[in-house]
Amino acid sequence: MRTSGSDAAGRTSHSAGNAPAERPEAGEKPEKAGTTSAAGSPERETRGNTAGSPEPETGGSAVPAGLGRPFHHLWAASGLSNLADGVLLVGVPLLAISLTRSPLLVSLVSAATTLPWLLLALHAGAIADRHDRRRIMILAGWSRAAVLAATAAAAWSGVLTLPVLVAAVLLAGAAEVFADTSAQSALPTTVAGDRLEAANGRLVATQTLGNHFLGAPLAGLLVGLAGMASTAVFGTAALLYAGAALLLLGMRGRFRPESAPAQALRADIADGMRHLWGHRALRGLAAYSGVLNLAYGAYFAVFVLWVVGGGSRVGLTPGQYGFLAATLAAGAVAGSVLAGRLTRLAGENGALVGVTLLNGLLLLVPLLVPSPLAVFPAAAGIGAANAVTNVVSVSLRQRLIPDGLLGRVNATCRLIGMGAMPLGAAAGGLVAALAGLPAVFWAACALSLLGAALVPRGGEAGSPVRDRLGAANGG
Repeated sequence: MRTSGSDAAGRTSHSAGNAPAERPEAGEKPEKAGTTSAAGSPERETRGNTAGSPEPETGGSAVPAGLGRPFHHLWAASGLSNLADGVLLVGVPLLAISLTRSPLLVSLVSAATTLPWLLLALHAGAIADRHDRRRIMILAGWSRAAVLAATAAAAWSGVLTLPVLVAAVLLAGAAEVFADTSAQSALPTTVAGDRLEAANGRLVATQTLGNHFLGAPLAGLLVGLAGMASTAVFGTAALLYAGAALLLLGMRGRFRPESAPAQALRADIADGMRHLWGHRALRGLAAYSGVLNLAYGAYFAVFVLWVVGGGSRVGLTPGQYGFLAATLAAGAVAGSVLAGRLTRLAGENGALVGVTLLNGLLLLVPLLVPSPLAVFPAAAGIGAANAVTNVVSVSLRQRLIPDGLLGRVNATCRLIGMGAMPLGAAAGGLVAALAGLPAVFWAACALSLLGAALVPRGGEAGSPVRDRLGAANGG
């Protein structure tokens, strides 16, 4: 089981899955505040329904009562994609330990799921700022479906080996980088700026439900099918990704940036990196995400060895492991619902620091009390904490980044966050092989506590974004 990570996460994120989890809300309408771009010019804080974007379907109302048809198509497609993610997030590690019990080799499979973020995130962001983001999502969906259908066929033929499994995960992960980067960049053009928390909240809750509450138990059942486990896992995921791509065809409107860059791709990437580095709040959020995902990557790469099997410390069956992931999901849904209220009470800084400290302590529970009676409640708490970090961080990032740079700056942030996960996974496997699994869990706890110190400092809850997290460029 992985968390979606902080996206801060989504994936999930999620993140068990992608970041600090894959990354929304209780529907609070944030106050609007201008920020300053890396070049010192004012940035537009409120986003949504820009020129060329889908218009709100409200009979002329400036702020839609609902979130609009384009968002609902995106939301539904996200639901199917995240259900497929959930099947893979739990199914792939379980299939891996059926092929090997080596901590290092199992961690390599986990690292392969997020390595594409480290290799492709910057290019995916630059491409998302040049082309139709909806079309990129559709092509990525079909690509994932094709790769996983081929893997299911290989499993049916009896030729699925560990190298084939790693290759399939790498290719599907590469498509995910382009799909997720484009989706996160397209969202602010499908809803009004003051509905970002509401939209992100629904997406985070759906991601959590799909990844863990529905997808994880389904994966546990599929893995239990004697003689058909690999075929069932990959075939089911392929069908779900194909269905998501079909739903995206229903999104109407223009999802290409109004002024696409005309310079070289390398120059586009450099612009995004400069903007992130020159923006104090974004820079702090990116560092925070990277440290947390480094911890999550190491922890969950080997977690399955600690909790699943007769020789493990906790002794769960594969089916029970799926329900453990579902418990994490239930906590994450609760966290996504309560995040807005927590932010109003404690402020964005207080919410991020508090839940990060709590998360670090909860990571030790399976080590100190290796019993299902303790591990299941701890998983619920980890899920809730992860969801809060995603709600706060992703919504802030989408408001702070101007539309023309959304793809590139989002991708740079996710390179740091998601790219840390394969590094953490590889490090976790190496440390486990040399020093044992407990050493990995202690190190992950320490990193999570360090992450709390990296949260951007600012003012009180209820003040504008620039006052709470610092104005752009260190203001």
